[in-house]
This record gives sequence, C-alpha cells and structure tokens, in this order.
Amino acid sequence: MPLTGGEVRLERGHDGAVAYLTLANGPMTIITWEMRQRVAERFAEIDRDDAVRVVVVRSAGEQFSSGGDIAGFMEVEPVDFTDLGQNVTAAARSPKPVVCAVDGYCFGVGLELALSCDIRLATSRSQFALPEMRLGMIPGSGGTQRLARLIGLSRAKFHVLTATRIKAEQALDWGLVAGVSADRDELDATTEKTVQTLLGFSPLALRAGKEVLDKGVDGPLYTGIELERKAYAMLRSTHDFAEGVAAFTEKRTPKFQGR
Repeated sequence: MPLTGGEVRLERGHDGAVAYLTLANGPMTIITWEMRQRVAERFAEIDRDDAVRVVVVRSAGEQFSSGGDIAGFMEVEPVDFTDLGQNVTAAARSPKPVVCAVDGYCFGVGLELALSCDIRLATSRSQFALPEMRLGMIPGSGGTQRLARLIGLSRAKFHVLTATRIKAEQALDWGLVAGVSADRDELDATTEKTVQTLLGFSPLALRAGKEVLDKGVDGPLYTGIELERKAYAMLRSTHDFAEGVAAFTEKRTPKFQGR
C-alpha cells in the first residue's frame, strides 16, 4: 500500500542531549503518509524528554527528500487532509531548537518539513522547490506561508506559482538556509559544530528565544517587544542566568542546568 513504508529513525547522541531524526525511504527519500505521522510521534517523544536539548533532522538517502508519495495521496479521503499540516510540521511546535541538514533535493513536503525547523544547513548541490503546481495542487503543510515569511511574498509567489527550483547559493542569499557546505561530509561537520554551540547555551534561554521569535514575527512590533520584555524578565530569575553572569565575571565556561 503506497501510504505505508519508510522510516523516521530516532537516535540519541551526546549522552542523550541530542536527538537525531533520520528520514529513510530509498535514495530519493519519498515521504509517505505513515512517515508524516512518525515525524509527529517522534517529536512528541522528544518533547517529553527533558534530557534532549537539541534536535537534528537529516536524511539517509542520496537526496534529503524528493517530496511526498504522490500516488498514495489518491488513496486518502479529502476529509483526512484537514489536519495535513500538523504532523510533518511538529518541529515548529517543539520547544527545543531544531537543526535541519539538507543534502540534495528538498522538494514538496520535504521542504515543508525543513521550513518548520529553526536552522537549515545545506550543501552546494542542494535544491529547494514546492512543485505541487505541476500536479494541479498547492503546498498543504505550511509551505506557502513559511516560504513567504522567509524569502518575501514576491519571491515566494514566483517560486510557488511557477514551481521553479531555488539553488543553494540563492537560498543562502535569501536567508532560506543559514549556511552552505561543499559536500555531505562538510555538512555533517557544520551541523555538529552548530549542535555543540547550542549545547553550550541555557536550554531555557533557547526555548524562550525560539518562542519569542516565532510568535513575535507575525504580530505588530509592540506585541513582539512585549513578548521579548516578559521573556527577558522571566529569564532574569533563573539559575542559568545567575550562572551565566557568574561565569562571565569569573572568566570560565558556564554550566547551564536548565533551571
């Protein structure tokens, strides 16, 4: 049955502080309906685990993802599409920072998954696209909205309506990705360097920073500033902030505990 198949593997590293989610379904990494639900289930497990401080999303295939299981969608009843964007975009709702490592094609639902992550890193051969228009369809898991917020409405309209691909260097220039590596080995190294950086910070501050950025960007400026002010005041009372100030004064590395 086309709706099933593929894996979303969950592994832990750095003594359990990092959760690695790996998409696996052949060299093209076609994302099935079952895999979409597995993404949500894996993030639910990660979000409950206080030991996990950083999440990495990656792919085992030759391509990050060529998109969804198109034929399988014809087996899904229209009413079942009501909550289409809730499972694969679980990364956006996670309180933990999520890094997405993209190598190769990042199309359709694969791009929508990447867009829901906080930090995207890519290789020079990576290409990004929302090609649903070729099927008489539009993106259905947040692709139109998140792409427009990242690269601007005019550019998003062009790339969604014409199904034109975005190459890695253009994606970097537009802020769609935060960095471009020469190949997968360099991408893995850059991803791990980013993970190490995030692990060195307070998980409370990371969570607050993600929430303020996500919720503030869609509202009026004064609303975002008010969110920032209240989050700042909350963090002022934490042990981690006191530890950060003490470490700065004593010229040592802080030991954040997430409290």
